[in-house]
Amino acid sequence: MVPALRYLGSVCGRARGIFPGGFSAARTPESGKSRLLCQGGRRASTSSFDIVIIGGGIVGLASARALILRHPALSIGVLEKEKDLAVHQTGHNSGVIHSGIYYKPESLKAKLCVQGAALIYEYCNQKGISYKQCGKLIVAVEQEEIPRLQALYERGLQNGVQGLRLIQQEDIKKKEPYCRGLMAIDCPYTGIVDYRQVALSFAKDFQEAGGSILTSFEVEDIEMARESPSRSKDGMKYPIVIRNTKGEEVLCQYVVTCAGLYSDRISELSGCNPNPRIVPFRGDYLVLKPEKRYLVKGNIYPVPDSRFPFLGVHFTPRMDGNIWLGPNAVLAFKREGYRPFDFSARDIMDIIIKRGPAGVRAQALDRDGNLIEDFVFDGGVGDIGNRILHVRNAPSPAATSSLAISGMIADEVQQRFKL
Repeated sequence: MVPALRYLGSVCGRARGIFPGGFSAARTPESGKSRLLCQGGRRASTSSFDIVIIGGGIVGLASARALILRHPALSIGVLEKEKDLAVHQTGHNSGVIHSGIYYKPESLKAKLCVQGAALIYEYCNQKGISYKQCGKLIVAVEQEEIPRLQALYERGLQNGVQGLRLIQQEDIKKKEPYCRGLMAIDCPYTGIVDYRQVALSFAKDFQEAGGSILTSFEVEDIEMARESPSRSKDGMKYPIVIRNTKGEEVLCQYVVTCAGLYSDRISELSGCNPNPRIVPFRGDYLVLKPEKRYLVKGNIYPVPDSRFPFLGVHFTPRMDGNIWLGPNAVLAFKREGYRPFDFSARDIMDIIIKRGPAGVRAQALDRDGNLIEDFVFDGGVGDIGNRILHVRNAPSPAATSSLAISGMIADEVQQRFKL
């Protein structure tokens, strides 16, 4: 087993049932069946695979891509509950390519973010995907914030973040003429990209290598195949049955789950440990009016407050030219609940801002209700547990880290399942 992976003790067995708001199949108008987005060139049938990845977000698609490039002789399929790919966390984030400055040294977040940022830039260059390496300022506006800013700078150096420097008021004004602060960290390696475009490119790579993607496939049940004359051959080779809400089945040897907002429920569905539990946090953004975009050139962040698990409200340029301000972080009452409660900020909005989009972040909690700060992967024991790997907690910077995460998952799958 890869030493860096954190495993939670669990006993996995057969578990059945459906959960509200879970993985349910959207119907195609023609047949009500799940849609085959792409069929791998090696197989005439999409009903059985060597490996199935549950979840068609950026981490699932990057992992599918990594696995099929490393094991081209294997049949690999991706199951996605929506009719389109990468529409939830991947399609509702800020689009920042993070540098890795914030995360605890030697943590998976720190290592994978620094590696992942370099890999994302390299991948975008190879594929001709547009990005902007516009940099970031982390700005202290009060004297009491300066020690925290200096400690963050030292942490970034420990993590190997490129090009960091501490700058004073005059240099802040040179970088961001309309920004005022006492001191700032200049982080030139930070960038922006459209992560959904990146994820769809991963999907294209996977498909071109022979992988298959089934959309509108909402997982309802994961169990071991039962012996029967009609499926005895496949039941021996493909012992795991994944069933959707329409009764359609996919057989496989091994499963990797990258279910994001539903990672705990999919784990429980397979009979594995439901912990850590996912708590959804909604983040709402405001958008600068077009005539005010000149106020912001790059990412501008506050000094993070260690009392809170998020990075604070910040200005973020977007690839389409918009400037986002946000996000806040409030408990969401639905895992895919993107509509905020109404509130009034009329005076501000009339001057420089208008209502923007929202996203929902999957944040894992341990048994005691504490926020889990690092990435978490786990498996289990028993018939299914020995054949499954769960990605349990992969919040921001998972998009930045996706290629690095996928490499680690491919390593673990190879060793754990003895491919």
